[in-house]
Amino acid sequence: MTEQITFSSLDLSQPVQEAVRELGFEEPTPVQAQAIPVGCEGRDVLAAAQTGTGKTVAFLLPIFDRMVRHWGSKRPKGNKGPYALILTPTRELANQIADCAKVIAKHTDFRVMSVIGGVKYEKQIKGLERGCDILIATPGRLQDLVNQGACHLDKVCYLVLDEVDRMVDMGFWPSVHALCREVTGPHQTFLFSATFTPALEAKTGLLVNDPVRIEISHKGDTAETVEEFLIPVSWNQKQSLLVALLKEQGCERVLVFTPTKIEADACSRRLEAEGIKTDSIHSDKNQGKRNKALRDFREGKIDVLVATDVLARGIDINEVRYVVNYTVPTSPEDYVHRIGRTGRAGEAGRAYTFMSPDQLLDLREIEYFTKKLLKNHDVEGFEFDDARLVPDPKRPTKKAARRGRRPLRIGRR
Repeated sequence: MTEQITFSSLDLSQPVQEAVRELGFEEPTPVQAQAIPVGCEGRDVLAAAQTGTGKTVAFLLPIFDRMVRHWGSKRPKGNKGPYALILTPTRELANQIADCAKVIAKHTDFRVMSVIGGVKYEKQIKGLERGCDILIATPGRLQDLVNQGACHLDKVCYLVLDEVDRMVDMGFWPSVHALCREVTGPHQTFLFSATFTPALEAKTGLLVNDPVRIEISHKGDTAETVEEFLIPVSWNQKQSLLVALLKEQGCERVLVFTPTKIEADACSRRLEAEGIKTDSIHSDKNQGKRNKALRDFREGKIDVLVATDVLARGIDINEVRYVVNYTVPTSPEDYVHRIGRTGRAGEAGRAYTFMSPDQLLDLREIEYFTKKLLKNHDVEGFEFDDARLVPDPKRPTKKAARRGRRPLRIGRR
């Protein structure tokens, strides 16, 4: 019989164990069970794991544990740090990591700081002048501060790149690469990504030294707890369909993803006009408004949160009943991450994807990627117009060979 792994069996230092108890954790997730022991040994870690698998704790605990064992609970005198640098693609994820780190820091006396866009430079510069031990940052803002001479990374002993694939997709890699070059001393590296493609490994290969590879997720994996549906619709009916779907399925604890900021705001206004408590969140909103929208959704003050992909990765929101894709995502990876916001912690979840006729090929790419079909769903009582395209329910989930390939059958309703 395999011995059950618990946090108490991971031989963490006493202050870190106390923090784990405060966080309420008992049994580590698979990525935590594999990454924490080797991380505590000082090995570089290269981990493929989807959002919602506990990656934050998988790199924070080894870093704090090693710092406690190396320095006790006090920073080296005369140095401002930082000694640990965590880079992540979005402000929301940076704040979430910082919140978790601060709980652990209370038991170790190390100082945690975050620097993100949308916040005034002056406060961040003053914080860096006072010094910090663990710095969580978005790449663009940190590069600005480094270029200004307000932050120096030559003391970094622990480097974390979280959601590496997303940082590449969002165009942050030049900044990430430049920041990594500023980490000039010996250091331990943690790289976390949903998947590691050959192209991504080529970019990151020089950043790690003989890493331990951990693979919790495979390319195209979606959670078994999420039931996935497709709703074909013409473009001009999407807003009306969203209202009808929310009334049919209930509008409490719902995330709606839109491709653009304009559509996020337009959907939010339409839902408010229908008496549904809602707000939108996207990169054009200042950080205070983004934080408030996320907080109100978590606290149940609003029922529906309409967002761009700023919320697709890593954000931990409990009990999201279902997710709505207002359009078919153009990236299969984005689809997987969006629907991963529901069905977490073993709970059942649902995902509904609206498909206009011009998005059929994007749908097929998602189905080839995940190797599963999205089941058609018709909203009861909603009058669809004749412009929508309904894919054949027996369509294949593998691409046909080039020779003899038969065209995809499509029906109109």
